[in-house]
Amino acid sequence: MVVDDHPMWRDAVARDLAAAGFDVVATAGDGPEAVRRARAAGPAVLVLDLNLPGMPGVQVCKELVGADPALRVLVLSASGEHADVLEAVKSGATGYLLKSAGAQELIDAVRRTAAGDPVFTPGLAGLVLGEYRRLATEPTPATPDEPKAPQLTDRETEVLRLVAKGLSYKQIAERLVISHRTVQNHVQNTLGKLQLHNRVELVRYAIERGLDDA
Repeated sequence: MVVDDHPMWRDAVARDLAAAGFDVVATAGDGPEAVRRARAAGPAVLVLDLNLPGMPGVQVCKELVGADPALRVLVLSASGEHADVLEAVKSGATGYLLKSAGAQELIDAVRRTAAGDPVFTPGLAGLVLGEYRRLATEPTPATPDEPKAPQLTDRETEVLRLVAKGLSYKQIAERLVISHRTVQNHVQNTLGKLQLHNRVELVRYAIERGLDDA
């Protein structure tokens, strides 16, 4: 589903995606319409502009992802502002692509988003990681009532860092010279330890703790 308040841009994106073989189940031009149509159409991926009439894109994202955590949201925005990128990630967006991206880059980004990979315009992933790393420098002291943080193995932490950087399972396997299945096993083990449900939540956990590919 494609959401943008500019009809020519919205139609062009929908047309490019349809030509690439995607099933564009709906489009919308404002926030409330996006929420209504998404709930009715049940898209797997939402390509979402942030600057929408009626309701901001981040609110649309929060409402739809809150109702359906399996929904993948790829923000497609003209803004590369620090605050906009961070707010989109916090609202549940899987990725963030600037409108300066080419058609093929968008198609690849939608395909990766559908597979659950976090996708960012080059430079933005580092921005997000850097901000969360800064916020993590003064962690809130744990209270006696809070559970102790789960202990990850060195390899699980290494895989988590690469997941946080947006690498696919295949890329992680090649980087660490291990099998694709081994990467999947490490991710599943980490999800279990952290009581998380999918890769998007895993990435959020990683960036909130400032993990990067050091």
